Amino acid sequence: MNGKAAPIRARLERGRSALGPALELVHTGRAPTRAVLTSELGVTRATAGAVAAELEALGLISVDSRPGAGAGSQGRPSHRLSVDEAGPVALAAQVHADGFRVALVGLGGRIVATAAGRGVVEADPAQTLGEAVAAGEALLRESGRRCVGAGLAVPSAVAEPEGTALNPLHLAWPAGAPVQRIFTERVRAVGVEGPVFTGNDVNLAALAEHRHGAGRGADNLLCVATGHRGVGGALVLNGRLHTGSSGLALEVGHLTVNPEGRPCYCGGRGCLDVEADPLALLTAAGREPGPETNLLQQAVALLRSEYGDPVVRSATERLIDRLGLGLAGLVNILSPDRIILGGLHGELLAADPDRLRAVVADRSLWGRSSSVPVLACALDHNSLVGAAEMAWQPVLDDPLGALTA
Repeated sequence: MNGKAAPIRARLERGRSALGPALELVHTGRAPTRAVLTSELGVTRATAGAVAAELEALGLISVDSRPGAGAGSQGRPSHRLSVDEAGPVALAAQVHADGFRVALVGLGGRIVATAAGRGVVEADPAQTLGEAVAAGEALLRESGRRCVGAGLAVPSAVAEPEGTALNPLHLAWPAGAPVQRIFTERVRAVGVEGPVFTGNDVNLAALAEHRHGAGRGADNLLCVATGHRGVGGALVLNGRLHTGSSGLALEVGHLTVNPEGRPCYCGGRGCLDVEADPLALLTAAGREPGPETNLLQQAVALLRSEYGDPVVRSATERLIDRLGLGLAGLVNILSPDRIILGGLHGELLAADPDRLRAVVADRSLWGRSSSVPVLACALDHNSLVGAAEMAWQPVLDDPLGALTA
């Protein structure tokens, strides 16, 4: 190698190694301009420009052709960076107690298209997963987009690395169902060749919110949510999703918050899972669930339209107190710097934020000394976005290698 070629080759290698970090910065909104990208990567302006150009050539980001400056900004104008809105997508699927939903999700957590399937989830997971993947294939066909991989969110602890659903209590699936293998087979059958992942729905919601929503900027983030049935929790520690030694960490739904409460599906009594989910609210308010919409929609509609009814308000306060008690215990153990609440729990927070925050503060040691912010999740379909994040991760790690493999 001659003397002139060596520094050029070194710059190329540095640029290639910066592709993944650069893409993640744009993907998470932390590098809105090339100047910020240069600063965050700690490289020269020329290297940052070359990295941005390479990511644009791969169809992943867009670079404004003319530099501009935001209002009130100082210094040299810089080219704005954004994800390519016509770029590739990940196929995401979520199974819940009332059916499934699928989506195509681009970089930046953008949902490009989505479709839902309602009905009874059959005891054979292959049937439901086959229907979900077929709906996803239809979205892909209509969009004409390249698919980088697929992710699945399920309401169960998912053992790693084998991808088995250990306790799908709110589905008719058998314990230990091999959902990763089945989902991969169905995805391959429709021609998607990228990596395939499976995870717990609340874990994936926390991942999405940490990167794109209400959890951005938190180092230690606690997420607690209730969707169609049951309660789940997830934890981000030092900026990374914590799933424990085998994917089974933070099964918060089975914290006891009412020793004399309802029998739980786990065999216990008074668990958060049955004391603070949509069915618990409808039952406490004396409302019989109907067949017209799913349980979550019915509970949310009750809160939004009938909160002035004394019976509904009393039921809501009861759920808030149970939820607050569970959150306080988690704060004592985990000491998070932020709590985010999803599904019906976000609606409970909106209904009476002072009451919920007061219960957490009063019943937790650290809550009394320093208030822990409690916020509602910010993303629609965050479990789907999180499932897509898993499929996007190999591209974020190595854009050139993943897209040219």
